[in-house]
Amino acid sequence: MDRQHPESTYSRASAGRTSSALSDNPRISPHVSASMKDPPYTKGPQDSDRKNRKSHPTTILLHKSQSSQAALVPQQHKMFLEEAYNSAICFKMLRDMSGSDPFHLKYTFKKIKNMAHVSPNLVLETIHDYFLENPEISTRHKFRLFQALEIVIRASDFLDESWEKIFMKLALENMAKSTELEDAFQDAASNVLVAICKHSWRAVTQHLEAELLTGVFPHRSVLYVMGVLSSDEELFNEEDKASWEEQLTQIAVKSVPFLNTDVWPKELLWALSKPSQTQQEQPPEKAFLFTYYGLILQAERNGATVKTHLRALLETSHQWPKQREGIALTMGLAAVQHLDDVWAILEQFGRSAPIKWSLHSFSRKSLEDLRWKWASSTILLAYGQVAARARAHILPWVDNILSRMIFYFHYSSWDETLKQSFLTAILMLTAAISRDEGAHSYKFSQVPELLQCLMVLMEKEPQDALCTQSRQQTLSIICSLCKLRPPLDSQKKSQLLSTCFRSVFALPPLEALEKHTCLFLEPPNIEVRPLTLFNKTAEALDAMLQSFISLNPTHKELHFLLSHMYIWLASEKAHERQRAVSSCTSLLKFLRHNLHLDPKESFKRIGQLVGMLGILCRDPDGATQCSSLEGMGHLYKLLMDQKAGETPQVESQIPRKLSEPSEDGAPLWRGGDQRATPPPSQETAFPKEKDPIFQLSSSEVIKEITQHLTMTELKDLLCTAIKNLGSSSPFRVQAAAEMLLAVVQEHGAKLQTVANMGRALHLRLCSMRIPQAKENTLRAITLLARSHTSELVATFLDFSIPLDSHTFQLWKALGTEQPVSHLVLAKLLTWLHNRPLPTRASDSGPKEKPYLRSLAQAGAGTGQGQPGESRGVVGLSWASEGPDVPLSWAGPWDQRVGFGQGTLPPVGLQRTSLEALKSLLSTTGHWHDFAHLELQGAWELFTTIHTYQKGVGLLARAMVQNHCRQIKAVLSQLLSHLQKSHQERERKVAMLILTEFLYSPALLEVLPRQAALTVLGQGLRDPSPEVRVLSLQGLGNILFHPEKGNLLRRQLLFFFEGFFQNDETVVVRIMNTVSDVLHRLGWQGAGAQSLGVAINARSFFDDERDKIRAAAMALFGALVAAMADGELSSLRTQVHQSMVPLLLHLKDQCPAVATQAKFAFYRCAMLLRWQLRHTLFCTLAWERGLSARHFLWTCLMTHSQEEFSIHLSQAISYLHSHHHHIKMWAALFIGYTICHHPQAVSQMVNNVDTNLLLRTFEDLKKDPEPCIREFATRQLSFLPEVLARPQQ
Repeated sequence: MDRQHPESTYSRASAGRTSSALSDNPRISPHVSASMKDPPYTKGPQDSDRKNRKSHPTTILLHKSQSSQAALVPQQHKMFLEEAYNSAICFKMLRDMSGSDPFHLKYTFKKIKNMAHVSPNLVLETIHDYFLENPEISTRHKFRLFQALEIVIRASDFLDESWEKIFMKLALENMAKSTELEDAFQDAASNVLVAICKHSWRAVTQHLEAELLTGVFPHRSVLYVMGVLSSDEELFNEEDKASWEEQLTQIAVKSVPFLNTDVWPKELLWALSKPSQTQQEQPPEKAFLFTYYGLILQAERNGATVKTHLRALLETSHQWPKQREGIALTMGLAAVQHLDDVWAILEQFGRSAPIKWSLHSFSRKSLEDLRWKWASSTILLAYGQVAARARAHILPWVDNILSRMIFYFHYSSWDETLKQSFLTAILMLTAAISRDEGAHSYKFSQVPELLQCLMVLMEKEPQDALCTQSRQQTLSIICSLCKLRPPLDSQKKSQLLSTCFRSVFALPPLEALEKHTCLFLEPPNIEVRPLTLFNKTAEALDAMLQSFISLNPTHKELHFLLSHMYIWLASEKAHERQRAVSSCTSLLKFLRHNLHLDPKESFKRIGQLVGMLGILCRDPDGATQCSSLEGMGHLYKLLMDQKAGETPQVESQIPRKLSEPSEDGAPLWRGGDQRATPPPSQETAFPKEKDPIFQLSSSEVIKEITQHLTMTELKDLLCTAIKNLGSSSPFRVQAAAEMLLAVVQEHGAKLQTVANMGRALHLRLCSMRIPQAKENTLRAITLLARSHTSELVATFLDFSIPLDSHTFQLWKALGTEQPVSHLVLAKLLTWLHNRPLPTRASDSGPKEKPYLRSLAQAGAGTGQGQPGESRGVVGLSWASEGPDVPLSWAGPWDQRVGFGQGTLPPVGLQRTSLEALKSLLSTTGHWHDFAHLELQGAWELFTTIHTYQKGVGLLARAMVQNHCRQIKAVLSQLLSHLQKSHQERERKVAMLILTEFLYSPALLEVLPRQAALTVLGQGLRDPSPEVRVLSLQGLGNILFHPEKGNLLRRQLLFFFEGFFQNDETVVVRIMNTVSDVLHRLGWQGAGAQSLGVAINARSFFDDERDKIRAAAMALFGALVAAMADGELSSLRTQVHQSMVPLLLHLKDQCPAVATQAKFAFYRCAMLLRWQLRHTLFCTLAWERGLSARHFLWTCLMTHSQEEFSIHLSQAISYLHSHHHHIKMWAALFIGYTICHHPQAVSQMVNNVDTNLLLRTFEDLKKDPEPCIREFATRQLSFLPEVLARPQQ
């Protein structure tokens, strides 16, 4: 316990001697007490001071000596020595304050405070004595002593009355002195007085009251102490606080006479308008003066006097925020007793000239203008203070106040100052209204207009920063206003929700907000971090939604609120989804625990909500998963509550099986952006929810919820899932596909409007890129087909033109299961064979629709023919009725292209038949025929009237050259059509195919030579001129005139001379003629002339003229085809030597050359009987990347090892090509060779080739394809090492 009386005085000299004697005593050890809170005046770089100094003791006390001599000293003497020592130390510290640096001064204050905790009276006595003994100390030294004295008094638990009087007198004597330290010195002395208030506030306030009521305007230091007392929340307890406020009110009442004097009001006004040292913070004396002034005006009974003083106050400067707040506070306090007078003054001030100028922005930006620039902000704050202080009298004034606030909002110069003043004023007004129980009986006409202002304010908030509480305050105001009458209409509420959601949800992620705040050139005054700001803003948004549903607890209102949130739940940005689903879950949780919806009213679009939340349960963000799964649980409970209300006797059944790890094994929690860190496991996801539904996985919750949905709600759920199949977010597509499959598995048999689902799924399938999602979607089609086969077949036929790959997948899914496949395929084939055919080219209109459908059925039948059993059905159709199938497709097509009539069909019809024909060839084991047409680009020939005949001829020629097994069956059907058909289109197609089949050895097995002549002779009498021409061409076939072979072979030598003509057109025609001759020679071949044809054709592979290069490669390919069944030895060398040029010309700049090189390369590979020929065809036809080039190189080098050196030398020579793409391809070819045969390359390349190769690889490093750039980079690092090997 501290002593309650001052300790006896003693000689300062003896104390000094004692201090000197004991200062180096090794037996004196320090005692370190707890750290203290640093006083505000010692702020500085504390850490650096602490690092540069050795540790000092905070409190120095004498301990008992261990020497035998000290033990003999009497106890009182020992106590005297201890006190003397500590007093000396304290005295020394007080003396050293005069020259201490800030760091040492801070440490000294801390030691004095710790000493005061142990012996406060000793320290107080030392300070008192120091003042007495050193009256001439400097002002700065005395200033620091006052600081130390304040610390000691505040640290003391008890202050003796004598000390109170002594130090109160000391403070009062010095707090009004004028020194070079100005206000700082006075504040230090005043703070001593404030510290004394901790122990005896009434004694201090009596002195202050006396100073205030002298009739002379009080000194600044008196007002300073009053201001600190009024603002210090820790100084008074509740009872003392009330007493102090009552005393302050009484002081104001006693001060009323001063208003009518001449000097006092002027000095008051001067003190209020005097600029502060820092305008951002209101000094305590000025803050007190505004309150004091307001209380005095409140006590004044004369309204005219009040108006006069308020008018004078409003004419002061409005430039600084604290000044505006103070003026508004004074106005509000005066309004407690003078509401009418205050209103009149504000109205008068609002119509004054300076306000009009500031509203219309006529400012010239002078100092006088700045004085009035923010006057409207003062008026707004004043209206808020009036509303807050008037309380019970405010309701009749609300609309008037709101109308004025709205006016200043619209017509004032917009800036952050006006915005914050507007929000502060509205908050004060709404708080005043909410405190009045009679507010619900009033109808506030200005509320809609005010809400419009708030929406404008929200829209003006920066979307890339969160530095203020404006959003939170606006949402809180909206929450309060929505409770007032009249209620909002739907349109206004919709606008309000959209604006609020966009302002909050669309903010950047918190990390970006933090970084953005740090990048400000002029950082705003941020009191709290963006994380805390956002959490409070989100809570305000949730409170607004809860307020809406509380005012109108209906299913319709719930759907209305959630429907505005769906766009954010479907956002592509993870943080926006997370925020939206958190608010959605918060609303559902609030609704479940606090409100009960009418069970007689059905949920609105609950299926859509289930779908949205179900998809978000698979969100990559863990926090979103958590909120979504919790929201699903609350939604389930709401649904069960409704069901229980409808049928109380039925209890909801919860699955017994609790949640297990998800199917894909992915963890549920992966992190989050807002509000809270997600829990580490699903078991702790909902610690406050004990219901078993909250322990289930997302798939189990969805399954359980769907058991209680109606057909309409299930339809909404499926529509939501199908819509999300087209999302650009992979997780949405995957989750939607899984949800679709789950719902179809459970409820597929009873679903309705399956046709619409089929159409929607077809549209989504076209854009789906995720294999697993596509597989699940197609699986859902397969399950739907079990119960809705006819609907799906009819629906799929409507969009089977053109028959693209996605439609094929749908048809395959439809026929995956064997019983359904038989039903589908049987129906399609029946429609196909019974199709309606037009009798003339002009037929159109009503007949076109069923004809379109027949084409769709043809393509669908092909799609159905791909899986297992169905493939056999189509295969049987090709074997037995196969000739009829291509004729069925080509025939109607022929009719529609107007072969002979000059009309063209719609492009869609052409493509459908073409795709059907291509599918038939590629999926029934006839890929060789398909490859011939694909590599030549011959499919386009079928689409125009002028090239259609050539396309059919190439198809028949491919069947002959590839020894198609179906030639005999096709011949049988051809003869039937030629003899019996009355359709000109069928006879033309049959004769065209027959003339090509004459080159097949299989012809004579079906049709002897004489019979063939008879058929062709009959064709000469056909009514169709086209048939007659084709028959005449067939009669000239070498089959009937073997001697023509030698004649044609002898003519070849003369054609060779024409290859070297200057005219490009002549050369091309000659080469085409030679190709035609080779074809007409058929099985006899070119014989000894083959070598000449090959050499001459190869010599033009690198000709500068595009058309000649293309014709030469076509000629070489025709030669290879003609020699396919002959002796290869004579042409083997030529074929091998052509492979590298053909391979490199695959990248020729001329598309026609590239096509001919591709087909010739393929024919050579067939002739040389390479392996993996189907893979080779696919690579040539469709692959374009680096892997395709590597595969082609591998095939060539694997099958031509003996010609390795030839191939490599050819590739090296192409490095000198003028064609950029061929040169690059040659470099890649050599690069592959370097990787696998480095030694051979190093031996064959010279310096010129090396430099050229290096430059080419440098160019390849700029290729747009990343893999080529990477390959070139590796080659550049590897090539020098390879080329250096021979010299090592």
